[in-house]
Amino acid sequence: MNWSLPILLNELNASVTADLQRARKSLGHPTDLGDATEEIWIELFNKYLPRRYHAIKATVVDSTGTFSEQIDVVIHDRQYTPLVFTFRDKHVVPAESVYAVFESKQDMNASHIGYAQEKIASVRRLHRTSLPVPTIDGTKKAKELTPVLGGILTLSCKWSPVFGETMLGYVTAGRGDKRLDVGCVADSGNFWLNDDGAYSLFAEKKPVTRFLLELISRLQTVATVPMIDMRAYAEKLD
Repeated sequence: MNWSLPILLNELNASVTADLQRARKSLGHPTDLGDATEEIWIELFNKYLPRRYHAIKATVVDSTGTFSEQIDVVIHDRQYTPLVFTFRDKHVVPAESVYAVFESKQDMNASHIGYAQEKIASVRRLHRTSLPVPTIDGTKKAKELTPVLGGILTLSCKWSPVFGETMLGYVTAGRGDKRLDVGCVADSGNFWLNDDGAYSLFAEKKPVTRFLLELISRLQTVATVPMIDMRAYAEKLD
């Protein structure tokens, strides 16, 4: 049997969609369904994103002691930035380590979009430090902070058409810290915020795979997170 890149990419998409559908059919309790849905996306990211990135359900904290709301999926740095706190399945990560945050739901609708916008804003409002970086060639200036990517991940959406004026209206209502950069509807397609501030909405046959590849491309443009000032966090010690 010969390898086929299209088949491999198609199977990735089919696997995630099937898992989301299986969770919907088999799990009757809303909490169990929500947990399973989050875990499916987290597993996808941890399996396919480069090792410098790590996906986790977490709360984000800054050096002033301000906390975000609990976030379904946080993509954060594990190469240069330590966890602040972890106990069993409860995790707190520093704001400087965060690349992207996502709200995960089974369905895309108005209330879920609004909820995602609020939770994303709770992360973006946090203070982030950035120190000059010592290198073999000398000290480099502190990295300029880049915006935290924010999005919503779902299995389906009942709007018709899915990627039409209804979705666009709710998505564009979130501005500033509430901005949504991306949305993936696993059985239908994606939307992305472009550099010009306009949204592109796509009905696609393999939306999960396309979403993952575009996400990786956007993470590449960020490069590394800023160098965290650990002494700023240490000031909160009694």
